[in-house]
Amino acid sequence: MGRELQKRKRRSSRAKVTMPNRRKKALNPLGNDIIAKNWNKKETLSQNYTRFGLVAKLGKTTGGTAPSNKSNLNTATDPLAAQSANQGLLQVREVKVERDAAGRITRVLRDTNPLRDPLNALDSDSEGDDGSGEQLRREQAQQKRYEEWSGFQEDASRPEVLRALEREAGRPTEKTVRHASEREVEWLRRLVERYGEDVAAMARDGKLNPMQQTAADIRRRLKKAGLVEA
Repeated sequence: MGRELQKRKRRSSRAKVTMPNRRKKALNPLGNDIIAKNWNKKETLSQNYTRFGLVAKLGKTTGGTAPSNKSNLNTATDPLAAQSANQGLLQVREVKVERDAAGRITRVLRDTNPLRDPLNALDSDSEGDDGSGEQLRREQAQQKRYEEWSGFQEDASRPEVLRALEREAGRPTEKTVRHASEREVEWLRRLVERYGEDVAAMARDGKLNPMQQTAADIRRRLKKAGLVEA
């Protein structure tokens, strides 16, 4: 009986489904010029990344996760329970800064008394002092209220490759302005000569618009080519 089943499987026209073990897209860690110049072929990917100050694996699950049915249960929380103050969010604060003519921050003025506590400038053992000593301490506290900030300094202990990658990532990029080609402008001019600004009629024309571009797409192309008013 078993032999007959094996013969029947061989005669089946349905191919066996097998999953490939190789990646669909090969990993290329040398795609960046900075990493390619400092790459050591005698070390593994993890060893190179550790030397660069990077991580080869995030160490946790990334991306979205499927919702769980248990999350809908016991959603009511105790109003008297102690909760975290920040709830995992960033604390937004306002500071005073000074900028130069180019708009770069040159100085940050830090407030040593953010809660505006009037007793902050007084010492605990100043009950026996006279008014002049209290006034002097207030003036000294007012002078120390702001401290000068000399700007962000690069940490020399960090790897040079990591600092070079950060400088490259922070470099401003210029937006590439794309123009319509000569053939496209010629095609749009034929449409304008026949229909004027009626883009709906242009979209319905099967001869001049063989690719069946929509009216909105034709209007966008006309504005880009400067054939109609924006």
